[in-house]
Amino acid sequence: MQYNFDEIISRENTNSISYEGWINNIYGKNPPPALPFLQKDYIRLWVADMDFSTPPEVLDAIRARLDRKILGYTVVFDPEYHTVLKNWFLKRYHWAIRTEEIVISPGVVPALNRLVPLLTAENESVLICTPSYAPFKGAADYSQRHIFYSKLKNNSGHYEVDFEDLERQMTDPEKNINLFILCNPHNPSGRIWTEKELREIARICLQNNVWIISDEIHCDLLRKGNHHIPLATLFPESDRIITCTAPSKTFNMAGNLMSHIFIPNAGIRRKWDRLYHELNSPLSIAATKAAYEWGEEWLEELKSYLDGNFRHMKERLGALLPMAKFQIPEATYLGWVDLSAYRDKIPEGENFTAFFAKKAGVIAEGGEMFVDNGENHLRINVACPRAILEEGLKRIAKTLNA
Repeated sequence: MQYNFDEIISRENTNSISYEGWINNIYGKNPPPALPFLQKDYIRLWVADMDFSTPPEVLDAIRARLDRKILGYTVVFDPEYHTVLKNWFLKRYHWAIRTEEIVISPGVVPALNRLVPLLTAENESVLICTPSYAPFKGAADYSQRHIFYSKLKNNSGHYEVDFEDLERQMTDPEKNINLFILCNPHNPSGRIWTEKELREIARICLQNNVWIISDEIHCDLLRKGNHHIPLATLFPESDRIITCTAPSKTFNMAGNLMSHIFIPNAGIRRKWDRLYHELNSPLSIAATKAAYEWGEEWLEELKSYLDGNFRHMKERLGALLPMAKFQIPEATYLGWVDLSAYRDKIPEGENFTAFFAKKAGVIAEGGEMFVDNGENHLRINVACPRAILEEGLKRIAKTLNA
């Protein structure tokens, strides 16, 4: 391999949310007076960024932009930037994007917070499927919109949409649902929704005049041989499907603060531009263009390494925690492990997140972090050197087997 994904890179003293931010994530404003492990000794398998180096092609592009010496007010004027984006989505997803529909946001989460009040009135509601990435709920809460949940059906670790429940809720006049937020591929289960599933989701929404935000930030991170379908490609005539994409997950660039939000509805786009049109970092523009132009080989090697990490994780869980239930996800670098058989190992009233931090020195996110319908699960981020993953799995198993 050209790239070294086994390299262990220290994130100490880099203002890393992964490294330093976990304490607030678990304990909020009331951290314990003393931690049971030294900071350097914790294994961090939680927040969804990677412990791999950002592609060297991206780092080189940032250095080259710095060599231009001036970091002045900047927006995207370069037509090649949009050409690179067009080529990426066309080649990988057969999606002929319309660049005039793109607005730039510092991230998908800020975009969600901005879109919810643009798409819904104060008396209208939002619907999400659970378990869910928590900021989906947070976006509704941020704008004081009521939010409802449709529980995904868990068929032995394979999650499916409950279409009857989805339609029942969207047709309920008392709930007054006007926005559905879809995660495609799904976080935390790792499902890639099939064309049939996507068409049925959209049919229910569009027939009931419900807007759709499709968060497709994990679309590039598929197991080898799998394919992602952008929802918008199935309904090109609709202007009620907003697609959120970013290079952040794909190329480990979350701190780059640049995502592309496709808003086909001209009226909503005008409102966005009036409220949120903003300047961009010149380094972010250079990095994003380089990632999509030169990062494909790095991505393919990354996917092979992640596939290997997931195979390793499944094998080790089978050996160390044979009662745990785990399926290798179709996409993402996030494993969703059912630890129901080990629930009695956790003290009453304590959750998996806090328990493993205290007893194992492992930071991973328990099912309680995913809004609803995630009971007794643990989300494990495998985007790290295999030696780190192995150590984390051994600590988790040792704690549960004690």
